Amino acid sequence: MNSRMSPPVDAHQNGTLSHHDSGSSLFEIEDSDLSRLLDKPRPLSIERKRSFDERSISEMSISSPPRQFYRNSENSSRIFDNFGSLYSSGRSDVSTPISVSCVEAHPIVSEAWVSLQRSIVHFRGQPVGTIAAWDHSAEELNYDQVFVRDFVPSALAFLMNGEPEVVKNFLLKTLWLQSWEKKVDQFTLGSGVMPASFKVLHDPVKNYETIIADFGECAIGRVAPIDSGFWWIILLRAYTKSTGDTSLAELPECQRGIRLILTLCLSEGFDTFPTLLCADGCCMIDRRMGVYGYPIEIQALFFMALRCALNLLKNDDEGKECADIISKRLYALSYHMRSYFWLDIKQLNDIYRYKTEEYSHTAVNKFNVMPDSLPDWVFDFMPTRGGYFIGNVSPAKMDFRWFCLGNCIAILSSLATPEQASAIMDLIESRWEELVGEMPLKICYPAMESHEWRIVTGCDPKNTSWSYHNGGSWPVLLWLLTAACIKSGRPQLARRATELAEARLLKDHWPEYYDGKHGRYIGKQARKNQTWSIAGYLVAKMMLEDPSHLGMISLEEDKQMKPQMKRSATWMF
Repeated sequence: MNSRMSPPVDAHQNGTLSHHDSGSSLFEIEDSDLSRLLDKPRPLSIERKRSFDERSISEMSISSPPRQFYRNSENSSRIFDNFGSLYSSGRSDVSTPISVSCVEAHPIVSEAWVSLQRSIVHFRGQPVGTIAAWDHSAEELNYDQVFVRDFVPSALAFLMNGEPEVVKNFLLKTLWLQSWEKKVDQFTLGSGVMPASFKVLHDPVKNYETIIADFGECAIGRVAPIDSGFWWIILLRAYTKSTGDTSLAELPECQRGIRLILTLCLSEGFDTFPTLLCADGCCMIDRRMGVYGYPIEIQALFFMALRCALNLLKNDDEGKECADIISKRLYALSYHMRSYFWLDIKQLNDIYRYKTEEYSHTAVNKFNVMPDSLPDWVFDFMPTRGGYFIGNVSPAKMDFRWFCLGNCIAILSSLATPEQASAIMDLIESRWEELVGEMPLKICYPAMESHEWRIVTGCDPKNTSWSYHNGGSWPVLLWLLTAACIKSGRPQLARRATELAEARLLKDHWPEYYDGKHGRYIGKQARKNQTWSIAGYLVAKMMLEDPSHLGMISLEEDKQMKPQMKRSATWMF
């Protein structure tokens, strides 16, 4: 599948990095410079203070002595203490099994850590990420690469386990790849574009390692990954929050990388909305699935990345100028999303009664949505108490499908108000069989079928009904659901979903996704030993045992961005 990628870079024994292409990069980091950047964080003299969110969620933890476990690096055996917990007396290197605090000794936890360690990729002796899947039973295609979005749950697992080295290396390596000249055919991509993935090639004969990167030129449909840059910023903030080390984010290269990503998103154009216009296949749903326009996943990640950037940018002239632009965009974006993407039973009834062809500033049906375009299923799907951010809003188009990632990120970023977050949890609880079923969690709901599937997906054989992106169940989404549940004060829902996953994941060899209306069957093309399925479970487990971990991936509500809501609120019923 990936027969053509960006020009490789050789890392020779003397440490010099050289392009195999005549195009020069924006900036290059020689191996000696990179090694200095990869030094361990300098010790801080200040005490790390927990945020309000961290303090409040810590109270949800069961008050008991911390329990630990370890995995023997030679035989992966588990050693239990008198309380049934696995324990370790010390901290191990990232290349060996790691000691983990406050994780219940479920039989599959140790196996999950061993599998996650096995997936680590090294470049010149430094861990730089995790491969997408460790499945030798099928053609590798690009599953042997390090994907930016796929690495996020792995990174969080390592951070929660007190092992930040691989995360720091990953952030610097992808930042360095950002500097490459990026071309698709004869067109040059924006300098801020982050890669979708990269691969380390080893040549033992010539004694050098080569990195090749994909910026979308090898992807399905040749679409650049809009979400990669957002995930990079979010992960940089998570690293800073977890370690207390601000030196990485304050590097001139990191500051410049943040600004380059935001320049792509905040530049002026013909837009009349604060949302980002996107092509199909630009995010986790990387195939044709009718998410072009203004998909909720990208808008929620955009919002979260903007808020994280405000915390990371230095208070210098360039940082202040960028922060001012971000603040204005955040206010407009939060109003737009909370007003026009939000759907509850009152708003659904209003749309059902919409008049069309309105022309004036007082128009109610501002996007000229045709009431007859409302799908039949949404009337039964919408509970009396509950609501969610719909999939897409653009002129004369509303995509009423439920998308898990976008709604969970909306909660974590505080794009959703506390009331909206509670309503989303009400919806999940009310529609548990549809959205969770036998294996968490539906990537979207419902699936497209028959004629709609043929038209929207182009008869995609991988996205048939209730499979893959078209209503498939993805275990990786468990960590997002867990984080959203904890922040919303519903940890019991996350525990229920985690127990469902535990019953099958190890036995099924950690599939990429499951098929069927209830997620009963292993996906027809699902890879086994999928790294983010493994990491997603571990992150969910660690957050449930120690909710203070949520602080690295959650943002408190900014009261200044809370406009007066003119639309209905389900909590009033």
